[in-house]
Amino acid sequence: MGYYGWGWRPYVPVAQRRANALRELAKRRKKGEAVAPVVIEGRTIVKTFWGKAWCENLERYSDFANRLPRGRTYVRNGSVIDLQIAPGKIQALVSGSSIYEVEVKVTPVAKGRWHSICADCAGGIDSLVELLQGKFSKGVMERICRQNAGLFPSPKEIALSCSCPDWASMCKHVAAVLYGIGARFDEQPELLFRLHNVDHAELISKAGAGLPLSKTAPAAGKILKSDDLSAIFGVELEQEAGAPKKASTRASAQRPKKKAAGKPVAKKARSRTNHKLG
Repeated sequence: MGYYGWGWRPYVPVAQRRANALRELAKRRKKGEAVAPVVIEGRTIVKTFWGKAWCENLERYSDFANRLPRGRTYVRNGSVIDLQIAPGKIQALVSGSSIYEVEVKVTPVAKGRWHSICADCAGGIDSLVELLQGKFSKGVMERICRQNAGLFPSPKEIALSCSCPDWASMCKHVAAVLYGIGARFDEQPELLFRLHNVDHAELISKAGAGLPLSKTAPAAGKILKSDDLSAIFGVELEQEAGAPKKASTRASAQRPKKKAAGKPVAKKARSRTNHKLG
């Protein structure tokens, strides 16, 4: 804590900071701005291992250790009222004794490093179902989070700035934003690719190339027929061109059976003959 005459603002209690943050949020939303505050439930900032890895990595950027716990307090208290992640840049607003603007610039990952990441992840997706759903396995995320070789920037690949009067490279407002980024990555890991302006679909496609194709056909009992699929999903499946259409079982049961041509005539003829003989 410093003196106001040296550039430090007077201490603002947590309750007042929260009120200031809510007031600023309401004002910006009224103007039509799309603000995205960082909301932390409880004391745990991140839950996934990649979110924790990001938070552990950011401690390498700190020049004053006492700014980190203050940053954690700020992000838990909802002081990060806006956090926008764009390619190569993160912009945020933090509520303190005033509303401060924080900017984090990240050097995009080099093409050679990105290609190396894609190659290393080629065999990291074990489930084809997960691949088709666009999910990232733990092995892939561990490779992406690797220091100096993954997508986490090193100290020389990141630039930090804040409009507050603190002379530290990482002030408590910047620390709060960096922890907020970890919380955002926790829920949306694809934002890490957006930050580096790389297409995660390329990672998925190259990972899919490493999946071996099965050489044996599935067992006959595991193959669903078209009639079975129609019954499950309640739709009529389009048949191949030229294939005769089959009437559904229900429709054929409700439709009255047609009498064979010629049989009624023959029956009447026999009846007439019997009458004459009688």
